[in-house]
Amino acid sequence: MEENNISEQEIDAIVLDLIKLHSDDVTVDESNFSDLLKFSLSLNTMEKKRVIDAIPWLSQFQIDELTKVFTEEREKFKDLAKEHPEDIKKLVAKQQAEWVELWDLYKSEKENKSIEVENQEKIDDIKAWLGL
Repeated sequence: MEENNISEQEIDAIVLDLIKLHSDDVTVDESNFSDLLKFSLSLNTMEKKRVIDAIPWLSQFQIDELTKVFTEEREKFKDLAKEHPEDIKKLVAKQQAEWVELWDLYKSEKENKSIEVENQEKIDDIKAWLGL
């Protein structure tokens, strides 16, 4: 993996912008939702990405339920931290690394999309040149 020159705050801002793409019919405390998702210790990188990608299509009920589940999860892990602090520290370190991986996934997607657009433009140019 290439070295990242992006701060955790920049990743937070990118994810927050994606969460803000929710439906106008849905009320979301975007900052809280982003924070709950970021610090979820039970979801892996791909699961977090699926949640973020689904945001535009989630209903109010689904957003509320996810918020509730993430909040309950946070409380359970706080309790576990009292009994197993070293294990929780390892999970937190893993979560922080996965947050950067999440940014890498979005960066790759953006680059791939750019390449697709460029390739389609080339195809269109060739078709035009051939009179198709």
